[in-house]
Amino acid sequence: MTVVDDRNTDDRIEMAEHRNSEHTLDTLFAWLERTAPEGFRIDIVQGGIFMTPQRRVHWDIIANIFEQLRTGFARNRILSDVRIDYPGHLNGFCSDITLVSAAAVEHGTRRFVHDDVEFVAEVVSKGTGANDYGPKRTAYAKAEIPVYLIADPYQGKCHLYTEPKEGDYTSELQVSFGTDIDLTRTVVGLVLTTDEFPRD
Repeated sequence: MTVVDDRNTDDRIEMAEHRNSEHTLDTLFAWLERTAPEGFRIDIVQGGIFMTPQRRVHWDIIANIFEQLRTGFARNRILSDVRIDYPGHLNGFCSDITLVSAAAVEHGTRRFVHDDVEFVAEVVSKGTGANDYGPKRTAYAKAEIPVYLIADPYQGKCHLYTEPKEGDYTSELQVSFGTDIDLTRTVVGLVLTTDEFPRD
């Protein structure tokens, strides 16, 4: 296995893409659990392994979204950095925030499946933002995740995607930090405030 350490970016380590048929998400994650450094978030996106260190701004937005979701949902329905596999080639995402349905149960490998997911939020990291806007958005739409939110501290904007149909989201809303996001007509059922989201 070849490891590529991209020292040109300050917030990621990207390892070589794995398209070999002998690799599965389970074997890749098992290897990563033994070898990855502490404090890194890990995603496998289309077979590529992305390890991103947690940054303060990134964490502040995640914590803010978590706290707002806690006003309407039990803590055990809200996950952060927990692996769920999604449609497509070797897509195992550890999303920043995932809300699972009240009826969700962990399956054989003590993991939830994408059918359990009602809402996902990703906070953009400098080196991996293209995944959030590209292959992750596609995978979430194919999995028919009802609500997908991207919070981008570099743009100072949120991108809200709803109404998945035929592998894409048919509704998109873009708002600047500081603008409320009305999710009352979605499965989330609350107004998400963004006035405390920091920029980077």
